[in-house]
Amino acid sequence: MVRIFPIFACLISVNTSMFAVNQLEFFESRIRPVLAENCYECHNSLNKAKSGLKLDYKQGLLQGGERGPAISLKMPKESLLLQVIRHQVRNVKMPKGGPKLSERIIKDFEQWIYDGAFDPRKSPPSAEQFARETSWERIREKRKLWWSFQPILEVKTSLADNKHPVDQFLLDKMIPFGLKPNGNANYHSILRRLSFALTGLPPTLDQQNLFITLSKENIDIAIEKLTDDLLRSPQFGERWARHWMDWVRYADSHGSEGDPKIPNAFRYRNYLIRALNQDVSFDQLVLEHIAGDLLEKPRINNALGINESAIGTAQFRFVLHGFAPTDALDEHVRFTDDQIDAVTKTFLGLTVSCARCHHHKFDAISQDDYYALFGILSNGRPAQKVIDDPSIINEFNSELSSLKLQIKNEFVRSWMRIDIENELKNNTKKTPSDQTLDFLMPWKKLYSLKDQEFSKEWVRLNKQVKESEARLESRRKNFNKNYWNLGEQEAYKIWKKSGIGLS
Repeated sequence: MVRIFPIFACLISVNTSMFAVNQLEFFESRIRPVLAENCYECHNSLNKAKSGLKLDYKQGLLQGGERGPAISLKMPKESLLLQVIRHQVRNVKMPKGGPKLSERIIKDFEQWIYDGAFDPRKSPPSAEQFARETSWERIREKRKLWWSFQPILEVKTSLADNKHPVDQFLLDKMIPFGLKPNGNANYHSILRRLSFALTGLPPTLDQQNLFITLSKENIDIAIEKLTDDLLRSPQFGERWARHWMDWVRYADSHGSEGDPKIPNAFRYRNYLIRALNQDVSFDQLVLEHIAGDLLEKPRINNALGINESAIGTAQFRFVLHGFAPTDALDEHVRFTDDQIDAVTKTFLGLTVSCARCHHHKFDAISQDDYYALFGILSNGRPAQKVIDDPSIINEFNSELSSLKLQIKNEFVRSWMRIDIENELKNNTKKTPSDQTLDFLMPWKKLYSLKDQEFSKEWVRLNKQVKESEARLESRRKNFNKNYWNLGEQEAYKIWKKSGIGLS
């Protein structure tokens, strides 16, 4: 027995050490990140401890706050922390303002407390440690692991009897509950389901007769033919364009009390119907919606003689515009935010606008990401775009160039025919309108002046010309000038400060 004891003691030591390592790994991977992301903001030992509760170190958990200790090692099940994350305490449901934590996370906390609430955080963190734990980079990396951000994997199924692979997943959930799939639908049900699903309309009498006839011979061939016919019908695009238009918030007017009309909005609707009926790829449609007016090789509809791609960007116009806004800049900020909201929900399935005033509360989207996109969209301008086929637009270019040259030459000849000296002497146009229309009027004024008066008038006219040129140059420079230069760090800091792009 004496000889065995050291070995037995060694085994106990090894097991204890391994248990401690496992507990540390469990805490660092499943407990600390959740506390840092969801709790530290309101319950920390540095700048905010609501209800006196500090969750950023072990003693803070054990001491608790105004409601008592956050965890109870003697009665783990009664721990206040578990009760509030389970939403069992009235008016105290954590995380505050956010969705309830997943069941997996709640079970992790239950297991952690039952195992003794191992916590290596012996003392309150320093400012540097706290900043590191709550840094956006750390939170974002964790959020990037969310299932919907992962690559799609091919899952193999083991179904026989030519069943659809989706049936495998349905059966996996149904069998444990003793449920069985229904039998095959009858011919009429299949016909109606397909017709309503693909076109939104009941089947015609001819479709019914043909489908029933083919079904009696081979149901699979009948379904395939009916599906192809419905997909080829114009009504397919009309039905499914409706859903797409809901995503981009299609409307013929802007709403608000004035309800101003959106010019030519119907062209976008028809464009979408044509695209779906022509089986234009999703990638191409997204490209056209984001930058269809900038494509080097746009999609041309030869039958209609139009540039289809250029119509896609009309989706940016379907945002709320106020009626006679008093602050144009505020209005511009507001509908740019609306554009971001619509575009990102439509094409990303994410609420990126939540990052307008702070980093996103749940997704891996920072405020920097939001304003990077804002900087792009805010530089757009509502306008009507010519959608004619470029070949049609450029058809008469050479003829127009020739006409322009002829006009220039005729203009020169007209000048040459003018008797300048007699025109300068004949200063009979006295009314302001006559003088404005007379392009020789400045010279006529100078012609009649002498010495100092001539010099003064010359200086005045010269100044007037320079001011006019400066105004024109300013208009040219500022015609497409950005409202905000987010490339400059100082401007960027001011922009982010208030969360709405205004200092």
